[in-house]
Formats: sequence, C-alpha cells, structure tokens
Amino acid sequence: MKLKLTAIIALALASSASLGAAEKLTTSTINVYSATPLPSLGLPLNIIPANIQIATPKAINAQSGVSLADFMSTNMQSVSVTEMGGNPWQPEVTFRGYSASPLLGMPQGMSTYVDGVRVNEPFGDVTLWDKIPNFAIGGMQLVPGSNPMYGLNTLGGAIAIQTKSGRQAQGVGIEAEYGSWNRQRALVEYGGVSKDGSMDFYIGHQTTKEDGWRQFSPSHLNQTFAKTGWQSEKTKLDLSYIGTDNKLIGNGFTPEHMLSGDRDQIHTRPDWTNNYYHHLALNGSHWVNNDVMLSGNAYYRKSNRHTKNGDLYESDIDAAETHDHYNIACAGVEDVDPECELKGSVLNTSHTKQDNYGIAGQMTFNQDFMGMKNQFIAGTGFDYSLIRFRQNERVNLSSESEETFAGAGIDSADLTARVFDASREAILTGAGALPQTQTVGLTGKQWTASLFATDTLSLNDKWHLNAGVRYNHTKVENNDTLRGAYVPVTNERSLTATDDYKRLNPSIGITHTPTDKLSIFGTYSESSRAPTSIELGCSNPAVGCLLPSAMADDPPLKQVVAKTYDFGTRGSLTEEIKWNASIYHAMNHQDLQFIRAGNSTSRGYYDNVGRTQRQGLDLGLGGQHDRFRWNASYSYIRATFDSDFSLVNSSNSSAPNSGSSINIYNVQKGDKMPSIPEHQFKARAQYDVTPKWSVGTNLVYFSDQFVIGNENNKHQAGAAGCLNNNTGSLRGNSNACGSGKIGDYTVVNLDTQYNFGGGWKAFAKAINIFDNDYYVAGRLAETMFDASGAYGGEIKSRGVIPGAPRAAWFGMRYEFGGAPEAK
Repeated sequence: MKLKLTAIIALALASSASLGAAEKLTTSTINVYSATPLPSLGLPLNIIPANIQIATPKAINAQSGVSLADFMSTNMQSVSVTEMGGNPWQPEVTFRGYSASPLLGMPQGMSTYVDGVRVNEPFGDVTLWDKIPNFAIGGMQLVPGSNPMYGLNTLGGAIAIQTKSGRQAQGVGIEAEYGSWNRQRALVEYGGVSKDGSMDFYIGHQTTKEDGWRQFSPSHLNQTFAKTGWQSEKTKLDLSYIGTDNKLIGNGFTPEHMLSGDRDQIHTRPDWTNNYYHHLALNGSHWVNNDVMLSGNAYYRKSNRHTKNGDLYESDIDAAETHDHYNIACAGVEDVDPECELKGSVLNTSHTKQDNYGIAGQMTFNQDFMGMKNQFIAGTGFDYSLIRFRQNERVNLSSESEETFAGAGIDSADLTARVFDASREAILTGAGALPQTQTVGLTGKQWTASLFATDTLSLNDKWHLNAGVRYNHTKVENNDTLRGAYVPVTNERSLTATDDYKRLNPSIGITHTPTDKLSIFGTYSESSRAPTSIELGCSNPAVGCLLPSAMADDPPLKQVVAKTYDFGTRGSLTEEIKWNASIYHAMNHQDLQFIRAGNSTSRGYYDNVGRTQRQGLDLGLGGQHDRFRWNASYSYIRATFDSDFSLVNSSNSSAPNSGSSINIYNVQKGDKMPSIPEHQFKARAQYDVTPKWSVGTNLVYFSDQFVIGNENNKHQAGAAGCLNNNTGSLRGNSNACGSGKIGDYTVVNLDTQYNFGGGWKAFAKAINIFDNDYYVAGRLAETMFDASGAYGGEIKSRGVIPGAPRAAWFGMRYEFGGAPEAK
C-alpha cells in the first residue's frame, strides 16, 4: 500500500512518468493525469478528452529563460509570451488567445495553480511569475479549454504546477550562473529522506540580479522554497512554503521614433515594482481503502506589492471648475473651448496588500459502475481574500499650456519647463510641483464558495465518457476608505458597493481509443470569471481611472462566461514518433476589456464589451532516435471581436478629431484582437554528443500582430487622422502615428550541458544567436518626447517593446550526498 500510495499520487501529480499500477483503469504502462488540481488517482492520459501538454523539471532547467513562461513560449503549442511590462520576470503568457498576465488592465483568462492552490492574485486575477521559483518546479501541465474543474478564470486554460520534494531532490546542490547584462544567479538547495522513509524535506534559496539590457532596468530577486513531508501506508502530508522579495524595474513601451540606433532606450522612469510574498500550503491525501482516496489542502498567502511609476501627466479640466484633486482652475480660456489642459510629469505610487485564505477537499472513488471501469470525484472549496489598496500621485506641471492656473497660487509664468531630467526621470520639484495627493483608498473583501464533481466512465475498452460540473458563488465587497459611502444629496462618488455572482458550469467529453496507438476526442466545456475588486472599482465611463488604478464610482459588471468546443486526436506513428492534432472554438460572453476614457492616453475603465471569439488549430510531432530527440509544432489562432463597440484613441488614424475632443473609433464583429500572433511555429532538437555532453537548440517563429489601440484593424501610418492635436499638421515623416502592426520574427536559442563527473556539471545558454531586431508588443499612443529625448510638443507614435538582443550565460553546478541510485 505504501508503494502504491507513493507511486500513484506522485505520478498523478507530475503527470510526466510511467505508471504500471491502477489496474482498474489500464493494463499497460501509460502517462497519467489528475482530473482536478488536487491530488487524486491518476487517469490514463490517452482517455482524457484534451490535448494536455506536459513539462518536466529537467527540460525546463536545460533551456534558456528565467521563468516557466520562457519555457512555455519556446516549447508549448499556442503559447506566446510578451514582456508587456518590459521586464523578463513580468511576462504576459498568452495561450490560444487567453492571457495570464502580471499587468492590471489586461483581460485575464487563465488560472494558475501551485500544488493545487490557485495563485492568481485576487486584485485583478493577475499571475505574478516572479513568485514561482523555477528551481522548485517538480512538474507542470498546461490544460486547454474552459475546464470548470479548475475554477474561476479558467476561460481558455489552466496551468497546474507541482513542486518537488526531498524524495525527488536528495542531496545538496550548489549552482552559480553569470553572463550578459551582468546577470548573476546563485542557488543552494538541500533535500533528503529520513532513515525509515517516512519523512522527507527540501529547502532551496535562489538570488538573482542583473542590470537588464535596457537602460535603467535592473532587477534583484530573492526566492525561497521549502517543503517537508510525512507519509505512512495510507496517508501523505506535505507542508510547503514560498517566500519572495523581488525588486523589478520594467520600463515598458518606448515610442518607436526614440529607438533609432538605440534599441535599449526607455520612455519615462522610474517603473519600479516590489513584490513581497509569503505562501504557506498544507496538502494531504488519505487512502480510505484500495479504491477510495480523500485529499485536500489549506493555504494562507500574504502578498504586498509596492509600485512607483514616473509618467507623462495630462488632464483636461473645465474652465468653470477646479481639478479633481488639486485646487487649480483655468483662467483666460475662450468660450469656444471651455476646457484647458494640464501637462507635466507625475509619480504614481501604489500599495497593495492582500491576505488570502482557502481550504478545499475532495473524495475520489475508483470503483466499477454497472460492470464498467469508472472514476468519480466530488469536492468543495472556499477562498477568502482581504485586499487593501492605496494610490497617491505627485504632479509637476510644465509651461506647455498657455493658460494661467488660479487657486494654489500658481501662475504660468512661474511654471518650470523642466519636468523630466536627461534620463527622462520625473522631476517633482520646482514652481509647478504640487503636493502629493491620495487618489484612491480601497478595502475589498471577496470570497468564493464552490462545489464540483466529475466522472470518467469507460463504456468499454475503446469508448470513454467524461462529464463534470462546478458551481461557483462569489461575493465582492468594496469599501471606499478615502471618500466614504455614496452621498445622494451631494452626488459624491464612492467605491463602496457589493456585488454577487453565481454560476453553474458544465463540461462533457468523449474519447475513442480504437487502438493503443490512437486516441480521438471531443469536448464541450464552460467556465466563468467574476469581476474583481479593481474591475468593479473602475467601471465608470464618465470618470476614467489610471492604472495601476485610480478609481471612481462604478456601475456593476457582469461575469465573463467562456464556452469552448475542442476536438482532437493523438497517437504514435512508430514506437519513437508521437503526434497530436486538435481544433477548437471558444466564445467569451460579456467579455471584460479596459477601455480608454474620453481623449485620455492614460485613463480608462472596465466594461463588458459583448462577445469575443478564439478558434484555431494545433499540430504537434516529436520523437527520439538513439541519442537524438526532437519535436515541432504549428499553431493557428484566430482571435476576433464578435460584437460591435466603440473605443477611444487619438493616435488611431481611423478616429479623426473632426472638431471634437473625443477620438472615437468603432470595433466591428470580425476585427482581430491585438497582441495575438495568428501563426506560430516551434522546433526543438537535442543531441547527446557523448553520454556526458548534450547540445540543444530551439527555433520559434511568430507572425505579425495588431498593436493595442488598433482593435478595429483600420489604422494607417501617415494617414490624415495622424494629425498633431495643436497644429493640425503631420508631425515627423510619413510614418507618423506608426504602423498598426508589429512584424513577424524568428528567434533561435542554444543550450548545452556537460557532466564532468564527481558531482560537477557545466551548462551554457544563449538566446537570439543571430541577433535579430524585433518587437514583442506595441500600442498606439502619444508622447511629449522627440527622437532625441527632449521634452516638447505632443507627438503621436507607436509605442513598442523591443525583443532582447543576443545574449549568453555560463554556469556551474556541484552536487553531493544524493540518493545512491542517482550517483
């Protein structure tokens, strides 16, 4: 029983090794998969109605990159990664057109789990990849579709990560790495098992720092992971801890005209984030008998996030009124234009504190039903979050505007023209400097209670039916700690509100296995995402919000519901060559998007825009012959809007000013969504030159993609709509406003490992070995900087994030005291 417990649970979690047990479900050695994020008896992977992709720690560690997201981008089908924040530890992962992003304001659509605990931040459902240490990963699966078993936000897929234990990583490992951009990484880890085999432990700490390849972009990360476990013949318990203290600078988009000859240029600074995180989880499983398992977890997570962002400042105010946060009014404004503009620099600071608690449990029954092999799982879960958010701004006004500002004793003649220094850091002193003002104070409480059940029934040895259902009940309570409750008499705005969401999400699938080498499946699934505190706190189109988010009073939002059809097949051409193919169609109903408010370049609000659609094709082929391993994949993703709605962006040429201060352009059904490449091709090859030396390479290709701000796909560089707001003339050359797309690109990486023996190993990694120039993301925007970086008149430009240039790293590892079989 002890052996069976260890093998089945561990392998069901890792889903990456062979299993020769579980006779009730299979009679051959086959990969297995847990039908829920919690530990359960493994199901043979060939009867699951989904194309589940698996990553092993050995494969992840062998290849270039700083996070799991890098491995996914270069190896997994339908996955693309952009450093939307301009930092390699803050990537946005997109799978089949659905996002797992660290940035507030991006439409989220994937759930992320670590040891069965959902780690999407409750404030915005974001995924912070820097909080998941690479060295602690013991296995990972990418689950496609709107699988309701994975809970809220599983609109397009789920990422399930399992951490390693002392049984997997026995002994001491010391690792050091150094290379481009002054990246320095040090790792120490230690794992072991007690003499009687009942206890195991693992602890590791990794410190990484680098200057970054872009200017003023250093990062410093401290990541700790520890786990201790105990098991008997029927019971297994694991207590794990993740702790991080990471300081990241990601300087984001830069206007394209500023990158000529200097691709490491940034726009404004600082853009600094500190993620301080504690994660404590208890996982357990118990065999009631040979066919019934009880499993569950409980967790506590504490997340503190502090940001500083130096940006351009722009605000339109009515001549008859004062500024929202400052005692400033316009004077001398003509009646024909009752508004005036305040411009300059601003430092936005935010503090987000989140405490999350949760508990979940399930029963797995691996028992025949009416003479047919069957697995039934039923469970429940409860999650609670307390969120405290505060944002402040410090403004320094420039003399760009001609108006005189009354109130606060400020005159235009006294305003300083220097609002940014030579490095484009915001200057917050001078005659135009205004006192720091709190713009947001919010306390949010949200909880989710859920019930779920799933059943896999083998009608015979060739037909397998899977069905599941999950009920989620979410409640969000926002309390405005800055302005208090809503006052109808004075019409004061308030964030204080309570919203309630309920939904029952089903799934059904069928798999046909005519032979041991062929599996055909089809599935339909639904999942939902309830709006979070930040989205509910920023949904008023009349009062736009800044991100990371100055908020106003807000109407209620509807929860997003995704409905997905997925059909596919997989099999083996020979004992050495495996393949897979799938097609899918996913429709989001009441999708949430962040929409710009008015004519602002930085303010916006969340709104349900109707339906969005994603459909596509995945093809994969891979194999191994002697010392040569390889795989290749092609993915086609068509992500489009399926409803008509309007957006605002003065840099989109199809939204001319036309005498109005609002630049509206219309998005129509069938327009392609931005930041999603339609075509992807990936290939990986690895060759063992000798038993001790291996060499590998990755090639990835992504087709062109529309930029943010061109959701209607009609923007044209240099078109009549690309006019300077003040003079009505084109600024710069015929490429004014920039292109509405970023081009396709190809990147080739290399990696190698050598085992010297005696515990010593060496490794090296290189990225973009042909040093291609490319962009990973873009958006249509405005700036006050010319090509030299001088502050001046307003310029419409395409903001871009350039891809990293050629770089390489070398490292050494020393191991000792490992398990005898590992020596």
